[in-house]
Amino acid sequence: MLHTLDRLADLAGRYDVLLCDVWGVIHNGAESYPGPCAALAEWRETVGPVILISNAARPHPEVIVQMDGLGVPRETYSALVTSGDVTRVFLAERAPGPAFKIGPSRDAPLYAGTGVRFASLDEAAFIALTGPNEDEIETPEDYRAVLTEAAARRLPMICANPDKVVQRGARLIYCGGALAELYESLGGAVIMAGKPHPPIYRAALAKAAELAGGPVDPARVLAIGDGIVTDVAGANTQGLDVLFIAAGIHGAETRGADGGLDPTAAARLLAASGSHAAYAMDALA
Repeated sequence: MLHTLDRLADLAGRYDVLLCDVWGVIHNGAESYPGPCAALAEWRETVGPVILISNAARPHPEVIVQMDGLGVPRETYSALVTSGDVTRVFLAERAPGPAFKIGPSRDAPLYAGTGVRFASLDEAAFIALTGPNEDEIETPEDYRAVLTEAAARRLPMICANPDKVVQRGARLIYCGGALAELYESLGGAVIMAGKPHPPIYRAALAKAAELAGGPVDPARVLAIGDGIVTDVAGANTQGLDVLFIAAGIHGAETRGADGGLDPTAAARLLAASGSHAAYAMDALA
């Protein structure tokens, strides 16, 4: 049964550690959300560690700088683990490649120190994907031709950002996961480390144990996120309870007649995807 909450603090006696998504929960890519940031900061101060767990393709130091610029206070979180952090292991294992790179120039820090070099598609041993090159204007269909050729050559793809879409201001833009989905439909093989896949959860729980000073009981860990196929599905696979934030990328599908959260619509949406959450809030408070 999906329980709606008014305050995150109502769960303080039930959980010790939070694994919280970033985009759509504490910022939208254009500005931070003061209420959610304050709720997490209060949890961190009074209850326990808050580990941000993000599908950002860049290593965590780069994402921290981005969050600083968006006005996310560092008191909001104890640590940050990104898909980029764990993807770097996969890249280093395949160095020097070479790799055929798809993604914007801002994701260059992902590759620093991995030993991977880049080449044309004809010379590449694998595809390294972070997202569309021009994510403000491009769609997966812009890559159908090149991905069809890559699939015919049986090149594996390493996708550093499993998200299909993400909020940027009031818009939804395509991410690496949307291109990876197209590649799989063409017969290509895709490797991912971010949510909903296990590597990023292992890294986040290890960081939580480090901060807590000992092993963390998964039954005392709450995952928070707005993405059903990433945040919710990943936490379900790991056996973690979930707080679903409905006002994120699924906001249009979970609105009631009054413009707020419709718990029935949220529960129906979760069930249709084969996922489940213990709790729901419109926005973290």
